[in-house]
Amino acid sequence: MLKTLLLCSSSSSSSSSFFSRRNKFSSFPRKFPYPFTQFRSLSWPFSSVFPRPIHVCKVLAMAERTTTSSSHSHKCNNHLAAEHSPYLLQHAHNPVDWYPWSEEAFAVARTRDVPIFLSVGYSTCHWCHVMEVESFENEEVAKLLNDWFVSIKVDREERPDVDKVYMTYVQALYGGGGWPLSVFLSPDLKPLMGGTYFPPEDKYGRPGFKTILRKVKDAWDNKRDMLVKSGAFAIEQLSEALSASAGSNQLPDGLPQNALRLCAEQLSKNYDTRFGGFGSAPKFPRPVEIQLMLYHSKKLEESGKPGGAKESLKMVFSSLQFMARGGIHDHIGGGFHRYSVDEFWHVPHFEKMLYDQGQLANVYLDAFSITRDVFYSYISHDILDYLRRDMIGSEGGIFSAEDADSAEFEGAIRKKEGAFYIWTSKEIDDILGEHASLFKEHYYVKPSGNCDLSRMSDPHNEFKGKNVLIERNDSSALASKLGMPFQEYLGILGECKKKLFDVRSKRPRPHLDDKVIVSWNGLAISSFARASKILKGEPQGMDFNFPVVGCDPNEYMEVAEKAANFIRRHLYNEQTHRLQHSFRNGPSKAPGFLDDYAFLISGLLDLYECGGSTDWLVWASELQDMQDELFLDREGGAYFNTPGEDPSVLLRVKEDHDGAEPSGNSVSAINLVRLASMVSGSKSDHYRQNAEHLLAVFETRLKDMAMAVPLMCCAAAMLSVPSRKQVVLVGHKPSVEFENMFAAAHASYDPNKTLIHIDPTNTAEMEFWEANNSKVAVMARNNFAADKVVALVCQNFTCSPPVSGLKSLEDLLSKNTPSVV
Repeated sequence: MLKTLLLCSSSSSSSSSFFSRRNKFSSFPRKFPYPFTQFRSLSWPFSSVFPRPIHVCKVLAMAERTTTSSSHSHKCNNHLAAEHSPYLLQHAHNPVDWYPWSEEAFAVARTRDVPIFLSVGYSTCHWCHVMEVESFENEEVAKLLNDWFVSIKVDREERPDVDKVYMTYVQALYGGGGWPLSVFLSPDLKPLMGGTYFPPEDKYGRPGFKTILRKVKDAWDNKRDMLVKSGAFAIEQLSEALSASAGSNQLPDGLPQNALRLCAEQLSKNYDTRFGGFGSAPKFPRPVEIQLMLYHSKKLEESGKPGGAKESLKMVFSSLQFMARGGIHDHIGGGFHRYSVDEFWHVPHFEKMLYDQGQLANVYLDAFSITRDVFYSYISHDILDYLRRDMIGSEGGIFSAEDADSAEFEGAIRKKEGAFYIWTSKEIDDILGEHASLFKEHYYVKPSGNCDLSRMSDPHNEFKGKNVLIERNDSSALASKLGMPFQEYLGILGECKKKLFDVRSKRPRPHLDDKVIVSWNGLAISSFARASKILKGEPQGMDFNFPVVGCDPNEYMEVAEKAANFIRRHLYNEQTHRLQHSFRNGPSKAPGFLDDYAFLISGLLDLYECGGSTDWLVWASELQDMQDELFLDREGGAYFNTPGEDPSVLLRVKEDHDGAEPSGNSVSAINLVRLASMVSGSKSDHYRQNAEHLLAVFETRLKDMAMAVPLMCCAAAMLSVPSRKQVVLVGHKPSVEFENMFAAAHASYDPNKTLIHIDPTNTAEMEFWEANNSKVAVMARNNFAADKVVALVCQNFTCSPPVSGLKSLEDLLSKNTPSVV
């Protein structure tokens, strides 16, 4: 559609029709496990390219790439060698004369009067590795790029603002995108044409990368004016479309409830009744969908519709169980892979991303809060223990990702996707001995390999003879079949997994991207903090089996606080109150973006509500003020994704799509609701009004495409609640009784609950509340007893009579809790 806009002088009405919120192109993540070769139609000015997925067998064996890549070959040195990003360093010795995104590169393009080739990816991206091996290490391709273009490499995790501009352009043209992102730009950074992955040679009617380079060079020489004008027009139209303003200061009455219901209905229609999840293969976890269904169930229960509530919960719990039992879950080491290529959640794309771990841990914690089923708490432990063991630096920062690809053995000349994680039947026999049969039956291990459940699992026999562990049968039934007590059976499985883990640890590891990204750390801080209280509801003496090591839940709080302190120490300027986006061998050059502020504020609020100091609230408030200063559209409402201070970033977007990660605006709306419920007076009104105005910007989106914005639907419904429930705990801290009351206050699932805790003998706490909400300070003084902890349950700080004792608080909070399926 945008192609048509670029080719002819369309009326403003047709432009606005395409760019309406109803027709907004999809956002991340990439919807297909294999990359698109979506490139601007070469009939403009080149011959046609068909925008359909490449078949992997026609390009490259999906699972293989050479290990003798540029990161290991030092024949060349380009302009990336001094960068901090692992992705840029992987390309620092390509024969391509790469530059980082910089004024230096732009100036060279202007001086030489040549277009820019922009390649965007990230260090754990499988198809980025493939294109590197095929094209960027190829001397012939490098010569074409070096002679005709200025080539720029961007790590999308380090510069999401740059990625967003050009991914938005490609998505608008083709309805999809992915990484590597390949875009040609004018020297003034306007997009000329773009796509994703390109094979090096022409194949199957598609142009290869070398052909494309020649065609772009010809177009630049002979049809430059048309290219440049079209690129400028595209940016103009995208800027107009993606910076919408609100028509009013708040949503119409009833819309929040309707949006929540509509989103739940749309997700329910897409629910896979056989294998769980809200859509077909490839299957992404997308935790925001789980959050929506849980919140919708809660609201149905409260409105006297238990039948509908149970149906929503059944879909959630079934999905979470299938995911945990599938191959998308790393049964040996813990944590979750990126997505499953089949409907069974079996064969994954093997990279592990921090943003998935943080969000998934939280939804499994929510499921435990509702059901009290230790299956869900165990998976939360599994994820968090994986992060503690493998993904945290010595100072507490939490790393970004692990790659999908690794060598099968030391010295192997090729890396293969999943090599670190898959097993042959013989390997398991040799390692596990007498328990091999039990383990193989439990995890569907077969001599011929087990990637045979679906035609999508392994269509090109890349995993022939290999097994991706999956639980297909009920564990208790298998234990009964062997005449074995259930706990003994689980214990044997744990011992087997530990043995396999020890062997696996000696294999060449996948690449670790050890960047510390503020936004993703914010997601993880939230899950660690919440786990520290919610998991205290597990039965006393609960047995843990590997890879869960079991710990005092308070240790999770220590992890959360250490990560927050790392960010404050290394990525926050105490004078300016500004964040930097990421850290690796020092802070990145990129400033903090909206997601960094919003996700970190959310994590800090959870830190406080789970027992942390009011210092976290002070910092959250400072960050919220700076977020408003840098990103808020005070006239039009909502937040832009960037500060708008970098002239090389051509778009400021008001992002709303809740995809693999929630949008910064959705999280911000919830943050504002939470902050408004803690403080009083004009500050509370300010937070609430900003939330109302923010949501009004996305009225059409909530009304017509609710399924694209599930967390925003939750935010709108939360804001429409007349008054959030406030639980106020008053007493001496720390104490065993206070910790127990904390656990009781967090035991039930209720997103419309705020927890405030105060020790009247703590001068700093009393001063904070005197300054921000004197009602809390008065409550603390009036209800303090030296020998006990007192709890008050309030709405708008109008409170029930104070209670003391665990049982009394549990009874008070048990009203309107969801029914257990």
